[in-house]
Amino acid sequence: VVRGVPTDVVCTAFSNAVLVVATQYGKMGTLVYLEPARAAGGPGLGPTTLASRVLLGQDEPLVHVCAKNLVTFVSQEAGNKPVLLAMALKDKTMEGIQALREVIRSCQVW
Repeated sequence: VVRGVPTDVVCTAFSNAVLVVATQYGKMGTLVYLEPARAAGGPGLGPTTLASRVLLGQDEPLVHVCAKNLVTFVSQEAGNKPVLLAMALKDKTMEGIQALREVIRSCQVW
């Protein structure tokens, strides 16, 4: 339960990526692929950021913002592996995203 909303979270590490499923509807919802992308200037020059791409579902700015806020740390802690995120969220407030991020952090499968 995240901020009063029943929530299921499943995290699975694969050799080439990490899968995170976060749902408050009992279904996978929107699929977002996030992969490390170097900042302008080439390798080793600047921090790694995540480029996000919606694979299934509505491709809107809030989806990208939520996805990056939820799983940027997963990619970093997994050695900059890509992350496939499936999310179906009722609570998209910043507080809800922060609380859900802590639930995801507790998975620690990477």
